[in-house]
Amino acid sequence: MRIKISGVVNDSIVDGAGFRLTVFTQGCHHNCPGCHNPQTHDPEGGFWSDTEDILNVAVENPLLDGITLSGGDPMEQPAPCTALAEGAHKMGLNVWTYTGYTWEALLEENNPERMMLLKSTDVLVDGPFLMDQRSLELRFKGSKNQRTIDVKKSLETGEIILWDN
Repeated sequence: MRIKISGVVNDSIVDGAGFRLTVFTQGCHHNCPGCHNPQTHDPEGGFWSDTEDILNVAVENPLLDGITLSGGDPMEQPAPCTALAEGAHKMGLNVWTYTGYTWEALLEENNPERMMLLKSTDVLVDGPFLMDQRSLELRFKGSKNQRTIDVKKSLETGEIILWDN
């Protein structure tokens, strides 16, 4: 399946727990001031890739613990990101997804494609980056308003359960 990306980083240790293949999707309408990846905002930027090609990169790296979907905003390309997440799970890898949407907004919107991506995600880092809440002391996120959510437990219980390493 085709996906518009800004790039892929192999062996990332900053985009989730363990060694990760990080896919930077292209396109984000949040345009958070101070965003770490402003080059990913323009949906016309980046380049087209194929989800199978990206998954093949993961197959070739036996050290990976998981795949991280970042951006841009993966929720703006939910179908190909779900394909990546499902492929990662078939390889025994976990999936982290970063989004500028909040958990509550995603559930309220109840967009079928976005919900498929959410359900295919193990850990969701939600919320926009807020410069006035920026902290370099946070693990795997940029601002204090963002949450690291255990998706499976949260969906099971109906309340937000934060991920705990």
